[in-house]
Amino acid sequence: MSSEFQLHPDLASTFALPVDALYFLLIFLSVIISGGIFIAIVVFCVKYRRRSEDESPKEIHGSLPLELAWSIIPMFMAIGVFALGADLYFRMYRSPADPIEIYAVGKQWMWKIQHPEGKREINELHVPINQAVRLTLASEDVIHSFFIPAFRVKRDVLPGRYTTMWFEATQIGEFHLFCAEYCGTQHSTMIGKVFVMEEEDYQNWLVGGVSGESMIEAGARQFKQLGCATCHKSDTSGRGPSLEGIFGRAEKMTSGEDIVADEDYLRESILNPQAKVLNGFKPIMPTFQGQISEETLLQLITYIKSLGEAAEE
Repeated sequence: MSSEFQLHPDLASTFALPVDALYFLLIFLSVIISGGIFIAIVVFCVKYRRRSEDESPKEIHGSLPLELAWSIIPMFMAIGVFALGADLYFRMYRSPADPIEIYAVGKQWMWKIQHPEGKREINELHVPINQAVRLTLASEDVIHSFFIPAFRVKRDVLPGRYTTMWFEATQIGEFHLFCAEYCGTQHSTMIGKVFVMEEEDYQNWLVGGVSGESMIEAGARQFKQLGCATCHKSDTSGRGPSLEGIFGRAEKMTSGEDIVADEDYLRESILNPQAKVLNGFKPIMPTFQGQISEETLLQLITYIKSLGEAAEE
């Protein structure tokens, strides 16, 4: 069998073993229960078959303990599997504090990767070993799905919103990256590689060949070029709200509802500013829908997030 084709991918992340353990537990329980039912059917067919035309079967009285057993035991098995699955789901959903932030944009038919330091990749992702990595994912066209089999992580990438996923690689090497959602005629070519490196090698790679502009710097440049700075000033003199410290903060809208200013809120405010207007301000901001790319959006949001960090310092 070719070394490029594996029935069972490598265990290359902290999620790989728990995911496989849960999967094989489900397979084991399915085989045991299905096999037990099949054997019982065969035994009963033979043991209780009608042996003659005039045979009258004996009356069978039910057994309450037996009926309770085959109802309660499977119930607790199902609850146990659900608890294991829920625990794993929440661990995969909640990233640890201070992960390495990386941004990925899906486009027919490629993955465009941006590192905060300014490094960019296409269909390749470089990460350090034994460090949590958090990906913010977006799509420029249709639904894609970011899938790394050896890490046992997969997340749908939807147009019009951000999704996130995280992992921690535990094995040095190269691993497959796929789009796991049919996204068009060349879906099968939307493949790439994930390179897991030692920390020192990763840092050397990260600073090599960088254009000199980080995502924050690129976002600041776009912020000025698009004219955002004329309304969103650091003080209260602007026609728009100050953006310093706004990320992660609950803000009151003109509708009366409180909304946390997360990545999705900032994205919507740039592309469709009339959707949710901050209380105390007029809906005068123009839309940038169709005028800027998803990569530019991510740069702007990274810059706005850095304003919050600067305010905290």
